[in-house]
Amino acid sequence: MERETPSLKSDPKATASADDATQAQHHTCDVLVVGGGINGAGIARDLAGRGVSVLLCEKDDLASHTSSCSTKLIHGGLRYLEYYEFSLVRKALAEREVLLKSAPHIMWPLRFVMPHDPSMRPVWMIRAGLFLYDHLAKREVLPASRTIDLRQHAAGKPLKRHFTKGFVYSDGWVDDARLVVLNAMDAAERGATVLTRWRCVDARRGATHWQVRLQSAAGQTRLVTARALVNAAGPWAAQFLSEHAHAPRPKALRLVKGSHIVVKKLFKHDHAYIFQNPDKRIIFAIPYEGEFTLIGTTDVEHAGAIGQAQIDTSEIAYLCEQASRYFEQAVTPADVVWTYSGVRPLLDDESGDPAAVTRDYSLELDTAMADSSSAAPLLSVWGGKITTFRKLAEEAADLLSAPLQMSRGAWTAGSALPGGNLGGSAGGERGSASLSRGDVAGDFARFVLSLTQRHPQLPPALAQRLARCYGSRVDTLLGAGGLGREIVNGLFEAELNYLHDHEWARTADDVLWRRTKLGLHMNAAQRETVAAWCSAHWRAEVAAGAPKETAWN
Repeated sequence: MERETPSLKSDPKATASADDATQAQHHTCDVLVVGGGINGAGIARDLAGRGVSVLLCEKDDLASHTSSCSTKLIHGGLRYLEYYEFSLVRKALAEREVLLKSAPHIMWPLRFVMPHDPSMRPVWMIRAGLFLYDHLAKREVLPASRTIDLRQHAAGKPLKRHFTKGFVYSDGWVDDARLVVLNAMDAAERGATVLTRWRCVDARRGATHWQVRLQSAAGQTRLVTARALVNAAGPWAAQFLSEHAHAPRPKALRLVKGSHIVVKKLFKHDHAYIFQNPDKRIIFAIPYEGEFTLIGTTDVEHAGAIGQAQIDTSEIAYLCEQASRYFEQAVTPADVVWTYSGVRPLLDDESGDPAAVTRDYSLELDTAMADSSSAAPLLSVWGGKITTFRKLAEEAADLLSAPLQMSRGAWTAGSALPGGNLGGSAGGERGSASLSRGDVAGDFARFVLSLTQRHPQLPPALAQRLARCYGSRVDTLLGAGGLGREIVNGLFEAELNYLHDHEWARTADDVLWRRTKLGLHMNAAQRETVAAWCSAHWRAEVAAGAPKETAWN
């Protein structure tokens, strides 16, 4: 297989030279992956681990759209059983435990309480659904479902008094944006090159290679020759094919907006809620960032600009109204402290209800021109959900295995993501030897204890937060110099430098709303202080459009 040219490997802190704007750089790789969401990052990681030279380009920041706007759950999708999506649910249920073991710092088990409303689904139907949910796939980490008396259980206290019976089942929580970043990091550590804020503007297909032009926001150009092209552009997938790859649209995508609201904490216990609504949809109310409750999601057809999805007043009213049907304390639009919206690219199955559209995915490998002559491979990713990203990536790599003559097979099921090897070395070395065998919560608690013993200078709350964000990479973050200067309360220069040097952060939004959710815990003046620091230290690099390139090998 062809390997990347030496110019692809550079100092991660290097900025673009003045000549870059006028003279395009040329690179060669096996696979160019377009799209830095969860599917693109997952595919780049899997391919890199199979010895394939990979270049991943993303027009914005990693996870800056759909992949940071989920309900942040690793779940089988209990409600999909009603639509007979047994195959999707089984696949997702099996993936929950694989993922929970791979990154226990950013993913952990979560118990969900479903209050029974007699006017909704009958008890027998709920019990049947939960029985299937418990048994469609093997469980090692997550406990089974059970019935509870809400008059006695702590989860009943915040609810209206007429809810007396409930059901409890298990799923998982994930920091979705960090999951994307960790996949990109692992890809880079295995040899891939990751270019953020570089758009694929033109891709021309030949019999054996793609000739591709990338462009930065500053107008710089990079030319790429790739043996295969992966279209993982998410909601832009169809648009990318027709406008930039000069290929037909073989699949119809249905764009559905999902919006969420965040309010001050509505309950003190650690369970989440799943509420059934009169329109047969469901919403979740989830403990969020210690001080808040996350409520979502909506399912609304989206016809506007894909990258500019925003919640509207009717969605806020809907989420508040449905939550208030259950909580004793009414939720009102005035309580909302933050919102976010994402556009989900769902396969169009001609369902009339957006909530009923399948969340399954389809992979389409095309190796022929319109005249049936052979052509460089084009793999397009259609649909999907965050829980099944690893399986999707594995199947995508399998499809490309024959055209690219790969010798290595699937490997990700038993490998920790960066920082996830909590029982391993401080640096979080790759490998499966120290992956959790089931007690992911206990593994994390023991890791936090070890961290505070190694770094007694860390305040307990800060140690907990850093452990949650970075896992076993905390020691890399702290380095020999410790935390450094405090920029605002709880955010230090060492963390900002780490996010820049290892995680492609280039703006305050990258730091405050994707790599962390510290923006929720700051006032406007504090957020502006962080923005000023980032601008002062990173302005020239952002203006030049310089990406962080891998130098891990």
